[in-house]
Amino acid sequence: MRRKASLILLALAVFCTALSPLLRWYAFPRLAKIPAHQYQDMVLEAKDATLLDYGTMQSRKVDKVSIVQTLKGNVEASEKIEKTAGRDVVVWDGLSYVQGPDGKMVSKIPERYIFDAHTQEPVHATGEMVDGDAVRREGIEFKWPFLTEKRDYEYFDAQARVTAPIHYKGEQDFRGVNVYYFEQTIPWTKVPFPKTMPVKGITPESVAKTGTTRWYTTVRKFWVEPATGAPVYGEEIHKEELRGGTLLGDRDKVTAFSGHVKMREDYIESTVDLVKSQRVLIMLLTSYLPWGFLILGAGLLSLSLYLEARSRRPADPSPTQTHEPEPVSA
Repeated sequence: MRRKASLILLALAVFCTALSPLLRWYAFPRLAKIPAHQYQDMVLEAKDATLLDYGTMQSRKVDKVSIVQTLKGNVEASEKIEKTAGRDVVVWDGLSYVQGPDGKMVSKIPERYIFDAHTQEPVHATGEMVDGDAVRREGIEFKWPFLTEKRDYEYFDAQARVTAPIHYKGEQDFRGVNVYYFEQTIPWTKVPFPKTMPVKGITPESVAKTGTTRWYTTVRKFWVEPATGAPVYGEEIHKEELRGGTLLGDRDKVTAFSGHVKMREDYIESTVDLVKSQRVLIMLLTSYLPWGFLILGAGLLSLSLYLEARSRRPADPSPTQTHEPEPVSA
């Protein structure tokens, strides 16, 4: 009976031990993915910012500039691309909507971001664009890969339409969440005017005729939870200038926007809570369950060997029976 039990335990030990690496190296890469229908929005603010009044072409200090960013999963587009790509694809239709302190639109820039649902690597397909201009992204945008590493990554800048390194700067604690801090600097770069301008009658084409150009620089900062690859917080020190041309009169340049852009407090709290819950799911597949099955397998193996050893131990000798001496008959 002990030998039969030891064989059953041995089989369970082998099963648990084999399941441990399968969960980590086979199941996780296939199960962990961004859902195609995901929708998220975020509000960022730049307080005490500088903003250009296109009506007077004068820069002025304002209390606050708000940036509303939305990312909406386009399921129909992703399914169409998957047929030719041969892998799980996510299509995000994004919009960055900037409004001044009076609530009026300053700019709005749509973009379509197409990427691999598992690795977050860009997938190049028809429709990939920023503000209507076709682009070919290299590197990540918006989200880091699952199990983010302590290294530099290539990050796509939608304003400049370029990819540049975003540098790993160290490990930090952000509101109880262990995060990796990344930072990217885009130097002064000539960039296109938004196709939707804040004043009627002013278009990118009409501005181009004046010889005035738009320039941009930013220091981009992200605090990323490494298991999920999701930023829990972000900031930008963002500056824009108009330079040259007859539009500025006798001025060489004028500030179009300057401000320290930060996530609004209520969105920080909701983002941290969401990332914490998602982290548990990732850790289940990459750490908790694999290590748990490995430890269980080792325990079952030890118990199996113990029972096997007990079953092979020779039985104790039977006790010697002593008989009372019988009387000898005469």
